[in-house]
Amino acid sequence: MVFARAPMPGASKTRLIPALGDEGAAALQKKMIIHIVKKINLCNLSPVDLFCTPTMDAPVFRYCAETYRARRVLQVGADLGMRMYHAFEQALEEHPWAILIGSDCPSTQCSDLRGALAHLQAGGDAVIGPAADGGYYLIGLRSNNRSLFAGIPWGTQQVFALTEKVMKTLAWDVRVLPVRRDIDTPQDLAYLPELEQQ
Repeated sequence: MVFARAPMPGASKTRLIPALGDEGAAALQKKMIIHIVKKINLCNLSPVDLFCTPTMDAPVFRYCAETYRARRVLQVGADLGMRMYHAFEQALEEHPWAILIGSDCPSTQCSDLRGALAHLQAGGDAVIGPAADGGYYLIGLRSNNRSLFAGIPWGTQQVFALTEKVMKTLAWDVRVLPVRRDIDTPQDLAYLPELEQQ
């Protein structure tokens, strides 16, 4: 599952607007969405469900569906945590495990995705990829639990630590992936890999 917000100038990647402008920040978000969906396809791991907000009809979402056969699904929930919780509820009804990643971490590697997949396939309970800003860029689960997503201060440096703590409280077998960097602030742009034009 890939979580993505439709790129809209002035409302997308707002912390990058001082460096890139309204149009530039939205254009970068569009590139990052395409980049991660394409990467999952190139890694040849599994089909992609593209969880979209606030609409499924943005041109970038249609492009990913047509080009990479990504299934578009509308995000449901009052906040990010509940949207992720509901996504896992839906996915785990259909599959024995599921992996959710964001669209703003273009340094995610095939080795990260394969490592997450291998841990879950081997019977592990959960996998999580910490981001350099204290959040996480990937979470994979064999079973859902509301406490992973409720009461978490999203967008803060505590997100990964608090989520990992919940997993340990549940006595789950957890694999932690390498730290990667989200692209959220002007300082992060120094770590932005080359992305294809689209």
